[in-house]
Amino acid sequence: MIEDLLIVAAGMGTRLRSKSELKPLTRLGGMSLIERAIGSAFTAGMHRATIVTGYAADILEDHLQSLRDKHGWDIRTVFNPDYTLPNGLSVLKAKDVLTGPFCLTMCDHFVDPALYTPLLAAERGSDTVALAVDTRLDNPLVDLEDVTRVMLDGRHIRAIGKEMEPYNAFDTGVFAAGPALFDALEQSGRELEDFSISGGMRILARDDRALGIDIGDACWIDVDSPDMLELAEDWLEKHPEV
Repeated sequence: MIEDLLIVAAGMGTRLRSKSELKPLTRLGGMSLIERAIGSAFTAGMHRATIVTGYAADILEDHLQSLRDKHGWDIRTVFNPDYTLPNGLSVLKAKDVLTGPFCLTMCDHFVDPALYTPLLAAERGSDTVALAVDTRLDNPLVDLEDVTRVMLDGRHIRAIGKEMEPYNAFDTGVFAAGPALFDALEQSGRELEDFSISGGMRILARDDRALGIDIGDACWIDVDSPDMLELAEDWLEKHPEV
């Protein structure tokens, strides 16, 4: 069982600035986005969270302390001073503190805890990274102009990227990983000058070490703009149990 959670929360979140001074603190259904991200993963079985901070880190640190006090959650932080650069650099900041398996997600991804079930149950080697993928290409909760697309061949990821054609799944931004992801990110940066998470996944895909795990009908929403925040609020009104 994976016990550790890694959340990237370092970016500036400019598209949501009209709703909140800091994206992780944006309110959704009475909670901050980062409280929902941690809570969903902990409901799914994890109980330690490592948060990568960056932009306005002091504000986020104060909020995380309030979540420790409120829930008794085990939360630690690592700081990424290069928060304007690709997101894989934020992941690499956790290399020295996460030496075993972990789940990775983004602070602005609202997910039903049920999304983790097939991901955590999937068989994978220690040198393999699994990505939760959505094969519902008509999912109305997906922003087609912003989503990362995936091409699957069975369970294996063959290609991943934005504005990619053809594709048969969407990247939900939730991964089951381990040190192999850190190694792939470093290799992608070294060989391709690409420190994005997708760059690391492309390295793994070359060696058949990137898996796509279908989430079925579980809900996920990338809350990266006011429009997507409104979609998430509407969905929560209809599913208050989440």
